Amino acid sequence: MQQSGTARAQIPQSEPELDPAWLVVRAAARHAELMAESRHLAAFAIGEDEQLRQVAPDDPDALIEWRPGVGWEAVLPTEDPRSALIDLYLPICSATAAKPITVGHLGQSLDGFIATHAGESRWVTGQENILHLHRLRALCDAVVVGAGTVAADDPQLTTRLVSGPNPLRVVLDPGRRLGDHHRVFNDDDAETLYVCARSLTRPGERQFGRATVVGLPGEPDVDQPRVGTAVAVTENVDVAALIGLLRARGCARIFVEGGGVTVSMFLEANQLDRLQMAIAPLIIGDGRPAIRLPAREVLEDCQRPRYRVFRMGGDVLFDCDLRAHENEAGDPPPDTAPAVRRVI
Repeated sequence: MQQSGTARAQIPQSEPELDPAWLVVRAAARHAELMAESRHLAAFAIGEDEQLRQVAPDDPDALIEWRPGVGWEAVLPTEDPRSALIDLYLPICSATAAKPITVGHLGQSLDGFIATHAGESRWVTGQENILHLHRLRALCDAVVVGAGTVAADDPQLTTRLVSGPNPLRVVLDPGRRLGDHHRVFNDDDAETLYVCARSLTRPGERQFGRATVVGLPGEPDVDQPRVGTAVAVTENVDVAALIGLLRARGCARIFVEGGGVTVSMFLEANQLDRLQMAIAPLIIGDGRPAIRLPAREVLEDCQRPRYRVFRMGGDVLFDCDLRAHENEAGDPPPDTAPAVRRVI
């Protein structure tokens, strides 16, 4: 078990297709279901065929091991150049149909913004974090983004920067603000779901561009900025129902890529297992905020999750485990590292 507040080595900058650590990560993700069925402790190295091969636990070639009830854990030395990247992704690789995972990610400035007021967000974080997003897409069965992200960035939501399959693309647009001209609705790179409030779907409607229309339960949300003297009414959808729909489609790993409104919706609904925040050395001053949740009166009511810290190029990534408090009693174990330490 990793301790709270542990700093990690820098994620190496390299071509993921050629990165031996990425080969291990992808192989671990592919083998998780099989290992969960075996229910035995097992250690693995990576073969020349890029497949895992079982070895003795004390074999010097061992890189990772499967621990029943826990999942994958890295066993190679921390000074090994492959260690940080493998360690970062193993919690996601450990997910199975019986123990699924939903992970959210946001890249923000030092002062907590993901974009300027005009919506410019390319690029708040650096290239290594962009590669990280593509890796997460490749490891997950579905990637979810909100209407604001599609409107601002017109993303493809594919894994074109890394080796790995494209996930199911899910565009969450509760109030049906988007047009069907965006790229995600007009290519055949991956299957796409267009999700909106059921009250806004038309009878018999099946397609939105090339995407499949999905209507979910929703209700009006009047807590919006005023337009003139009227209240701008939008729709919200039940994100728990969306998770259920994706699980029913066999999506054990779900990646909520953004933006801030969408990740906050999942966080407020308690539908995230992990939250990753990439913090860039950038000061925007004011703009579009990252996480926004209902205010708490006292700090004791605020969530303080267990976390790991990775240097990712020029950014710092906090990988937060939002479920650790549900399985572990008491305070987190003390960090044995020095109280003050320069890591960059």
